[in-house]
Amino acid sequence: MHAASRAALAEVRERLEARTRPASGLLERARERLSGAPRAASGDDLTGLADELFAVARLLDGQPSLRRALSDPAATADARAGLARRLLSGKVSDATLDVVETMARQRWSRPLDLVEAAETLGVEAAFDAADAQGELDGVEDELFRFGRIVAADPELSRVLSDRTGPTQGKVELLDRLLAGKVSPVSALLLRNVLTASHVGHAETAIERLSESASARRGRSVAFVTTAVALTDAQEQRLTGILARLYGRTIGLQVTVDPDVLGGLIIRVGDEVIDGSVVHRLEAAGRRLTG
Repeated sequence: MHAASRAALAEVRERLEARTRPASGLLERARERLSGAPRAASGDDLTGLADELFAVARLLDGQPSLRRALSDPAATADARAGLARRLLSGKVSDATLDVVETMARQRWSRPLDLVEAAETLGVEAAFDAADAQGELDGVEDELFRFGRIVAADPELSRVLSDRTGPTQGKVELLDRLLAGKVSPVSALLLRNVLTASHVGHAETAIERLSESASARRGRSVAFVTTAVALTDAQEQRLTGILARLYGRTIGLQVTVDPDVLGGLIIRVGDEVIDGSVVHRLEAAGRRLTG
């Protein structure tokens, strides 16, 4: 996103937070009663809000003329918001309608940014739902584990990463894979993110979701690959070392891969620490042949 769209998203995100954060204090509760617009603060309300925001993203993605109209700089903010209200009133919750009207009032660098904004807000509302239900830790773990399943299956990765593949086919595939195995929030996130028309590499998209869940919990995530499973004591020691190294709380997502032979491969963001036996052997081979 360019600067104008980033500023617009920040405004809409603030509005979303106002509609999802529980009212605190007598003044806020009184304003809520007077406005007749209760906040979507329960887990179920927030899940519904996320689902509707994803639906709005799909609508905007499939109708270029509509997103152009909702971001038309020649129209007034009230006119754009009025169009959103006429289109969605009675079809979505008041909270969703309020957020979409706020989107329509902003200045966007390009119409397609409305799609990305609606998807981003859907993801954030879904994490809000998981947080409200005390399931954020579990959602992060489920996202990571599903990402490992996709990474280990080249054909599955190819199908889920194929932008030209039929959306309904992807939805049915994901429903079969996820049904009864992950929480409703994890299923909602994976189904919507992986069936978006602009999805890139599926494994990368899932990893970003897992990292976002970790960031919501106030920590960064270290992706660790090891030849053998780490003990609880080893994980705690590694967590402490990484926390001191990076100066912030670090959570681990561990993958066991015998091909590394021994040692660890650790990735935090774009930085990779490769202490595997394979890496050391390769380095020794380069020195011998150099």
